[in-house]
Amino acid sequence: MSRRVSETPATQWLRRHGVAFGEHPYDYVEHGGTRESARQLGVDEHAVVKTLVMQDDAGKPLVVLMHGDRSVSTKNLARRIGRKGIEPCRPEVAQRHSGYLVGGTSPFGMRKAMPIVVEASVLELPRIWINGGRRGYLVSLEPRVLVDLLGAQPVNCALID
Repeated sequence: MSRRVSETPATQWLRRHGVAFGEHPYDYVEHGGTRESARQLGVDEHAVVKTLVMQDDAGKPLVVLMHGDRSVSTKNLARRIGRKGIEPCRPEVAQRHSGYLVGGTSPFGMRKAMPIVVEASVLELPRIWINGGRRGYLVSLEPRVLVDLLGAQPVNCALID
């Protein structure tokens, strides 16, 4: 079953940059997160990457790309990127920065250019599934795109259980 999804700023950005990607629509479930999308698409949640809009102690936004089954250690992240503190943005603030609804935030085609960090181990995966710019829609691609085209800075900031 292949449902065609209309273009988003993210897919337009990917096409403009010549990135090969797969399209994976699923039925969006409020608060279902990466666990739900991974379940519906039959992929490992570790390979589903969430896009989190955060801010530093000065209120400057940044994007954090993290494995779906892991959380961000804001303390480790702040230390690694030389900030006093990092916290998630409120949903309405994240939306204003990214141009996307929370739950549909993609690192591609954002409204505002922001620094991007990626959990270093994400780059070791052969393929990732990441939001394609709307709720209920992931794209799959090679993780090197995150560094090569977005300029994402690899950091170790996953919360270790």
